[in-house]
Amino acid sequence: MQVGVFIPIGNNGWLISENSPQYMPSFELNKEITQKAEKYGFDFALSMIKLRGFGGKTQFWEHNLESFTLMSGLAAVTSKIKIFATVATLTIPPAIVARMASTIDSIAPGRFGINLVTGWQKAEYSQMGLWPGEAHYTDRYNYLAEYTTVLKELLETGVSDFKGKYFTMDDCRVSPHPKETKLICAGSSDEGLAFTAQYADYSFALGKGTNTPTAFASVNKRLEAAAEKTGRDVQSFLLFMIIADETDEKAMAKWQSYREGADQEALAWLTNQAAPNAKAGATTNTTQLAAPESAVNLNMGTLVGSYESIARMMDEIAAVPGTAGVLLTFDDFVKGVEDFGERIQPLMKSRQK
Repeated sequence: MQVGVFIPIGNNGWLISENSPQYMPSFELNKEITQKAEKYGFDFALSMIKLRGFGGKTQFWEHNLESFTLMSGLAAVTSKIKIFATVATLTIPPAIVARMASTIDSIAPGRFGINLVTGWQKAEYSQMGLWPGEAHYTDRYNYLAEYTTVLKELLETGVSDFKGKYFTMDDCRVSPHPKETKLICAGSSDEGLAFTAQYADYSFALGKGTNTPTAFASVNKRLEAAAEKTGRDVQSFLLFMIIADETDEKAMAKWQSYREGADQEALAWLTNQAAPNAKAGATTNTTQLAAPESAVNLNMGTLVGSYESIARMMDEIAAVPGTAGVLLTFDDFVKGVEDFGERIQPLMKSRQK
């Protein structure tokens, strides 16, 4: 099973809590995390793009780096780990993304990939005058399909003459162009999975619940059904947060403290921003992100326990049919990557060569 780290490009990582580690994002922090991940044999590092945060007492995600420029820097200070940047497709034309990808591929040949996001948080785009209107909630994958068609043509051939509703290329050219750039989509709605099965190489989905490592299995089945229709091989990766300690009790105490310190003002902002997109369909992942039961870490699947317990649950994830790997976050990223590399990974059957 492959393992990746979802590096903290925004302040405070993925915990919306006054009781969790409080820190600002920086290149040095993300370099330390990514280089440690490479040292311990992680397969990839991925950064998100976030253009406006949730506010609140913790100013959650109000402070963010930019994904492509950060990953370009990390590409230059690593040698083996794969590097994925995220593009907010409403903000950068596909031809420019293709040229940026070509540049990073020259820094890290064969190691770079792109995560495509349609954009669901209106405030991120309306602040810049780039929000296309409420119809985007239901039409966003049609837009993304055209965007990706242009992007793939330029990445694979260096030329695009595509003519569509949203994009018109006139002998558009990008050279040099990388020979292989993997594409990711994290949509879990039926539309999102259908798009991924048609255009992407990897599907990222949220794990579910606390210490319920296999609860995501239905997403794998839905992706498999979508891929059967396109005849393409699309791999599934699941997002989990790890909160580990010497014992189950110590780890659970940390998790309980984070939940007790939840930044309610920031969580209310998240709920309000997610509501319009959630109306697009019950299977959209924003429904899970903003659900009130444990939004303190955006309701991602959460593995809480001793190093031994985490290793066991990781092997359970690996055993679910269709799972190619996991994308991990941690409450404390530097220590978390070290603990995973030294104390969890050696206990995992699914990570033994």
